[in-house]
Amino acid sequence: MFQTKFGLYALTLEAAAWAGLLLGSDSDRALLLYLGAHGAACALVALAALALLPPRLATPRLPALLLVFGVAFAVPLLGFLAAVAGILFLQALAPHARGEIFSAVALPKIDVHQRSGTGFRQAGMRAFLANARAPVANRLRALVALQNISGRVASPLLRDVLTDPSEDIRLLAYGMLDNKEKLLNGAIHRESQRLQAAADGADDAEHADAAKKLADLYWELVYQELVQGDLRTHALQQSLAYTDLSLARAPDDAALHLRHGRLLQSLGRPAEAGAAYDRARALGMPKSRIVPYLAEVAYDLGDYTGVRALMRELGDWQSLPRLKPVIGYWSRT
Repeated sequence: MFQTKFGLYALTLEAAAWAGLLLGSDSDRALLLYLGAHGAACALVALAALALLPPRLATPRLPALLLVFGVAFAVPLLGFLAAVAGILFLQALAPHARGEIFSAVALPKIDVHQRSGTGFRQAGMRAFLANARAPVANRLRALVALQNISGRVASPLLRDVLTDPSEDIRLLAYGMLDNKEKLLNGAIHRESQRLQAAADGADDAEHADAAKKLADLYWELVYQELVQGDLRTHALQQSLAYTDLSLARAPDDAALHLRHGRLLQSLGRPAEAGAAYDRARALGMPKSRIVPYLAEVAYDLGDYTGVRALMRELGDWQSLPRLKPVIGYWSRT
């Protein structure tokens, strides 16, 4: 309603301005009266246009107001007529129905077995460390950050950069690997002394505890990939020997039988490993922890029918998301 009134007032003032200029004398007073009436008419047109403009065009308000006023005032007659025509066009223009820019999507299912958002992205870190064109300072900081993650993840990444073109990168990676190995070797030395002292003092409980910890420490060397080649074989054999000592005192420990099976399998003795896994399963070890290893044993022995049967057993377990691709493959074959 106000826009219509502003438009009518503007047309009246503009008509009066031109009538006064055309019918009046050529004096300066007549020109000033024209400019005053014309300016007032342009101001009313600008106010009307501002009210009709879409919000995205009408903000900020003052520059938009000055733009319409300037066009209408600076171009005699044509500017004013263009501004009025624009007002009428915007008023008659039907509002455009904008479609939805964004669509709602369902939230993905949460995998409780995956790490949280603060978890470590191994693939991204491996690619960054291998990028010789990345700044050395940034790569050094990334290497230092590996101190805060599991040795099982960090050790392969550190070994990958031992042949890096940058000497600083190589030295830091070697030092970190050496430090991890020294920590475990120091713990092995202390537990070996405790084992010897327990054997001399005929303390069976202390002896069994030291043997179990030694088995764990030697296995940790292998698990963190801190030893390679013959040293790895030696660590496996030592861990197996101390596991045998522990099993002699605790023959019904399912976790020890599981460790026994993994050591035997790592040493290339799948048949004996399968017997150890079966014993752990008989002692109450959950099927979801044993069956994957039994499937590996069956594969090593060439028993592919057994592998398929074991994979079908795992197919009923919905809590093993990382094994689903393997289970799906063997279920289809």
